[in-house]
Amino acid sequence: MSSENLPQSPEQLRKPRVAVVFGGRSSEHGISVVTAGAVLRSIDRTKYDVLPIGITTDGRWALTADEPDRMAITDRRTPSVEQLADSADGGVVLSVDPANREVVYSEPGSVPKVLGEVDVVFPMLHGPYGEDGTLQGLLELSGIPYVGSGVLASAVGQDKEYMKRVFISFGLPVGPYEVIRPREWEQDQSAARKKIIDFAGEHGWPLFVKPARGGSSMGITKVDDLSGLDDAIAEAQRHDPKILVESLLRGREIECGVLEFEDGPRASVPAEIPPVTAHEFYDFEAKYIDSAAGLVPAPLTPEQTAEVRRLAVEAFDAASCEGLVRADFFLQENGEFVINEINTMPGFTPISMYPRMWQESGVGYPELVDMLIQAALRRPTGLR
Repeated sequence: MSSENLPQSPEQLRKPRVAVVFGGRSSEHGISVVTAGAVLRSIDRTKYDVLPIGITTDGRWALTADEPDRMAITDRRTPSVEQLADSADGGVVLSVDPANREVVYSEPGSVPKVLGEVDVVFPMLHGPYGEDGTLQGLLELSGIPYVGSGVLASAVGQDKEYMKRVFISFGLPVGPYEVIRPREWEQDQSAARKKIIDFAGEHGWPLFVKPARGGSSMGITKVDDLSGLDDAIAEAQRHDPKILVESLLRGREIECGVLEFEDGPRASVPAEIPPVTAHEFYDFEAKYIDSAAGLVPAPLTPEQTAEVRRLAVEAFDAASCEGLVRADFFLQENGEFVINEINTMPGFTPISMYPRMWQESGVGYPELVDMLIQAALRRPTGLR
């Protein structure tokens, strides 16, 4: 009997199993659930087995129903893992033994159940405790491949101060900024406040005060003068004790997606976020509740398009990113681009800017999801 006619083993017949992990302890919990719903709806079930795992707002890993329709924004409210969990007190545990990728589910008073092995994790977490390298570190210890950047790039992409420091070291253009660290604020609030006021004196009002390690535009306040500064600091510190202060960059908001192909990272067509008349800036409500639409592709000259695509890939490489990134820029009135930030796990619903840019670039949403899973399956954990 020839080798091609030999019966296949159960392992050979088994489809790769994808654990979609979402929710989490950050303030972006609800958006993570919405994003995971879109991914679950698009994964090719003839090609992959899927295991949805939600992380509750207090950090419990829960087995959830595979019901994407329940994971959408309803009545302007985002869903939660608590609404989707199969049990109020059951928990999911990943093995930290690289030789054992099994997932175990347990409930108090019951015998733990082995749910089988996981081949790859699709971490749809936004913000701290997930997008910031913490989950990536756990998966590295477990030896389980995962979609997206590794520990270092995820941490750099989450901390806007160190992200900017990395960009500056690689010669990428960055706008003026100031940082107030937790210890500075705790030891001398007056001195920390003066530091911001001096920054405004040098660069002018308005300022943007934001959490240094936040996302989805949560906790950001546009401050027009000194009277609004204390409230803006308090709002940012609700999300992160370290805050970032940026000057207003006058110009157009341009975004560009980067996707890792087998031959390396490539940039999508760019998009533009036009001024949102009902909002002071492109904030959480504009992005996710009111679904303010961007322009895809952005109305740029061929030279501008080539330049922003080049800068996006350079930012991807500078931070040692993998898989995907959305890079956000300002096109200033002098015609030069300034990079604002990168997102290592950007908004990923079908109407989000990253998938829309790749749709316009010839990669549809289901194909995009599949490419990311395949790239993760090819990439080993550990040093690489």
